[in-house]
Amino acid sequence: MDEGSELSLTIAQIVQRLKGSHLHSQIERQAKECLHQPEIKLESLKEDVRSFLKTSGWERQLQNAPVAPSHPVAPPEHLKEPLAYMRKAQASWEKRVLKSLNSMSTELGVPLARMRPAAEQKELSNKWNEMGTDEPDLTSFRPVYAPKDFLEVLISLRNPNHDSSEDVGVRSHWGLIQVPLNVRDIPQLRQAYSELNLTSGQLGIDDHAHIHPDMFENEYVQIGKKVVLEQDSAAAQQYSRQGCPTGLRADLWALILNSTNQPQHWFDPSQTGDTSEFSQDVMYYEQLTAGVIQHDLLVDNLIYKDVKLTASNDDYYFVFEDFLYQVLLCFSRDTAVLEHFKYNSATPPKSFIQGKGEDEECAVVYPPNGVIPFHGFSMYVAPLCFLYNEPSKLYSVFREMYSRYFFRLHSISSSPSGIVSLCLQFERLLQTHLPQLFYHLRQIEAQPLRIAFKWMVRAFSGYLSSDQLLLLWDRILGYDSLEVVAVLAAAVFAFRAENLMEVTSLASAEAVLADLSTLKVMPLIQIFLFATAI
Repeated sequence: MDEGSELSLTIAQIVQRLKGSHLHSQIERQAKECLHQPEIKLESLKEDVRSFLKTSGWERQLQNAPVAPSHPVAPPEHLKEPLAYMRKAQASWEKRVLKSLNSMSTELGVPLARMRPAAEQKELSNKWNEMGTDEPDLTSFRPVYAPKDFLEVLISLRNPNHDSSEDVGVRSHWGLIQVPLNVRDIPQLRQAYSELNLTSGQLGIDDHAHIHPDMFENEYVQIGKKVVLEQDSAAAQQYSRQGCPTGLRADLWALILNSTNQPQHWFDPSQTGDTSEFSQDVMYYEQLTAGVIQHDLLVDNLIYKDVKLTASNDDYYFVFEDFLYQVLLCFSRDTAVLEHFKYNSATPPKSFIQGKGEDEECAVVYPPNGVIPFHGFSMYVAPLCFLYNEPSKLYSVFREMYSRYFFRLHSISSSPSGIVSLCLQFERLLQTHLPQLFYHLRQIEAQPLRIAFKWMVRAFSGYLSSDQLLLLWDRILGYDSLEVVAVLAAAVFAFRAENLMEVTSLASAEAVLADLSTLKVMPLIQIFLFATAI
């Protein structure tokens, strides 16, 4: 196929995918409504309509719309995960998790789902904004799994077609992850993350240095304001690579994730007489809230318990307890989340409707969003509470963050941003650049990954101070990759290497790395990537 016809095919596929979208129906309606305007002439109809859509901002909306890459010849399971042994391991892990959930339901005599009685619905509705004051008895509920359980599964992964004796170099077997995946080393990372080099201005470094703000910060903030005003998603992503100013971060992240309330602020609803579009996020969120109030799910107890065990005990996040309940309970009911399973190696779990037997036709996705929460899950939401104080906005941004990034941290896949690759990359970086430290920790049975895994599986949420965590997540969004999480984990070990060389047990190594709240993210990443001898 020549380049021209391949391009035509790609364009046709993108148009086809857009046709079923909400954005397509919005643009179509705007195009029809603009026909009544005097500047639209019949003899130049096509050009005039196109010009109208451009000047009124719809062209920008179209450019910002995320379109998944198309692989017309690949079977669906290969889009989810191309490696058969990874698919098999993920399926086996899912069975284990679902079995654990069903066992809990049976042992405790708690149904997976039930309709709330009217009195209970009214009570929940009245205390919706203060659920943190509620103290349900959760002693009998336990998390379905914790990160350390998941790590054991990743350690046991093997590619049956790979002969590990062929690996070159004595360091190949030092780490816990024994699968042959391509991960980037420092020279490749320097090229990929060139904006983080020592000569580029960085928020997280230059705004704290003893230099006049006019040298970097003021000008950088002005550029950020312009990016927000232009509503250009690609420019916002590029800008985020050097960090987002505190006052602009919420708008920039929403723009990158394309979760801005649509249409954007430059549209005046009084012009069309229709305000329905402007509350779309709010209306959707209210529908989900109604679903929570009507039905009680077993996973609600897991959400309550997780928030109580994690965010409620965190100095930064305990104040957001009510927000976390609202967002996570709504998330569990959101069937739109199922869309991400098209490119997630995982498959949504299914349970059988009570009294219908185990007939496949009676199987329903449970929970409705297909995601069973685990210990620490609420920490994916908690940092976002600093940016968005309006629940529907907070919700839409979290859902996008989860569907783009966080799902990869708890599913088994060969994706470069998947947790398996991140673990392997972390180990390779340490083995290559701090071999003495790695060997020492391995000898005292304190494998580095056993310490770092809990950081990576949460993208460091709950471990760094909140301002530093947001600076890290700026870069995740800016580079559209979780790779920087593995780099930071290795950088933390490098920073504490001197102390770690003195330890004699896993417990003492964990003690050295117990408190990361004083660390500054960007200097650590910069020094590790650009000042390490290679």
